[in-house]
Amino acid sequence: MVLSLLITWMVVLKMENLVEAALSLRPKAHLNATAARIGLDKLDETFVNTQKQNEEAQKKLLAYVPDQNYLIVNTVGNNFRLMNKNQMVREGICSTGSYTVLKVDDKKQWTFKTPRGMFKVLNKVKDPVWKKPDWAFIEEGLKVPSANHPSRFEYGSLGDYALYLGQGYLIHGTLYKRYLGMPVTHGCVRMGDEDLEAVFKAMKIGSKVYIY
Repeated sequence: MVLSLLITWMVVLKMENLVEAALSLRPKAHLNATAARIGLDKLDETFVNTQKQNEEAQKKLLAYVPDQNYLIVNTVGNNFRLMNKNQMVREGICSTGSYTVLKVDDKKQWTFKTPRGMFKVLNKVKDPVWKKPDWAFIEEGLKVPSANHPSRFEYGSLGDYALYLGQGYLIHGTLYKRYLGMPVTHGCVRMGDEDLEAVFKAMKIGSKVYIY
């Protein structure tokens, strides 16, 4: 619910401009006809009432906006916005889940999708080490090693920073920057080096991440 309200709030912020644009694009004859039907004073009154309603809606929706920096990730467009209240601090492209399926048998399979909803940054790590899950070995046709086997640990593949969202999902860097902007990941959110550094520095433990 909070995520849908947040998206609605972003639309409402632009509503006044949309109303003005719509009025400016309408043929003059239509506006004259409307003014003649309800009266010019009523036309102005209607516009003023619409502005007041928009302002009231903004005030209500602002109550749901985090006080500190937060991140919005669009899994359809594969882009993100780093926000501070109603101000956009930074925007850029990212990569999210591919929705491909890795099937071992009828009882075991993985669907590589990025979860949607509201999350919080649970941990922040510089120079993170990736502990490879079972699917990473199966995908490469390799035998799955024991839980803490040295082959599980891979250095450098996550970039310089990682923000942990829980359940194995991270926001991290990538070696494959040419794929940024495409849905190619196993569920994590990948960013370019400069974007990741900016997000890492701006977000705190507990900062909210909205994924839709």
